[in-house]
Amino acid sequence: MSDTTLDIIGWTCPAPLRDRPRVVMGHGGGGALSAELVEHLFTPAFGGPVLSQLGDSATVTLGGVRLAFSTDSYVVRPLFFPGGNIGDLAVNGTVNDLAMNGAQAAYLSCGFILEEGIEISVVARVAEALGAAARAAGVEVATGDTKVVEAGHGDGIYINTAGIGIVPQGVDLRPQRVVPGDVVIVSGEIGLHGVAIMSVREGLEFGVDIESDCAPLGGLVRAMLEVTPDLHVLRDPTRGGLAASLNEIAAASGAGVVIQEGRVPVPVPVANACAILGLDPLYVANEGKLVAFVPREHAEAVLAAMRAHPLGRRAAVIGEAVEAHPGMVVARTGLGGTRVVDLPIGEQLPRIC
Repeated sequence: MSDTTLDIIGWTCPAPLRDRPRVVMGHGGGGALSAELVEHLFTPAFGGPVLSQLGDSATVTLGGVRLAFSTDSYVVRPLFFPGGNIGDLAVNGTVNDLAMNGAQAAYLSCGFILEEGIEISVVARVAEALGAAARAAGVEVATGDTKVVEAGHGDGIYINTAGIGIVPQGVDLRPQRVVPGDVVIVSGEIGLHGVAIMSVREGLEFGVDIESDCAPLGGLVRAMLEVTPDLHVLRDPTRGGLAASLNEIAAASGAGVVIQEGRVPVPVPVANACAILGLDPLYVANEGKLVAFVPREHAEAVLAAMRAHPLGRRAAVIGEAVEAHPGMVVARTGLGGTRVVDLPIGEQLPRIC
């Protein structure tokens, strides 16, 4: 044994696994890596009180009118999948981000980034689908842009859309309004989009066709607001799934969240696919669902209005906000146990939107 004296003054703890010098796929997954990138890089670089809202869309006031404003980029692979395509996503994703602030989308911008060599017929199919989705959502594509990158430097087509809409008077949807006792409602079956993408990307078959739930949620939100404008917060659980949305709301509000795992509507094909692949449906992406925190006195009426709408027929109460374990989400299992539902670090299924 050496008698050499160890100098521990300069020792440091090992860097955490998430302390990476280069971007990894998980930075775009909507989980902890994405949150760190935004919090430690983009927010300090951009600054500003509007950006600090960090919601699905920002609420701004111009000329005395409250507007919701959002932008998103779509890099899904493959471009076409059961139940939709990248054009549908580019419209519905941004329309839904605006709807989560209570706004009906009015205008979209649309930017196409095309890879050299892609067939014009494919671009036409995507453009036609995007236009049809915009008309179905009641929104107009008002301006756009096109860029082309060299072959091998893209993935066929990437799309960016930005949207704007008016926030109705009396509507104030933000996680800071969540209080213990609020009822948590999800608008329908979860996990369909992520599993649909995976099935075609990996050539997997689960014995039944699984289609994406991609859809515009503006009409469903309007039906909910007609019951009461006093909804506390809405989120569409896309990247990172329902678990990521619940964790973001819990962290921003300071309230704890308890969900009953058996009440979360998971369709049998999604449950079977997740069981085979070792995935948790709570973390699988959706593109046509929302989760709402509703004051208890309005919950029954809001739930009824959701179930009367085509996109909310399978809506269900899955839990509540509580005083215990502030900022944390826990699930009560069918066996009577409790497990922590943490924010995912990256994403189980990358490139799903």
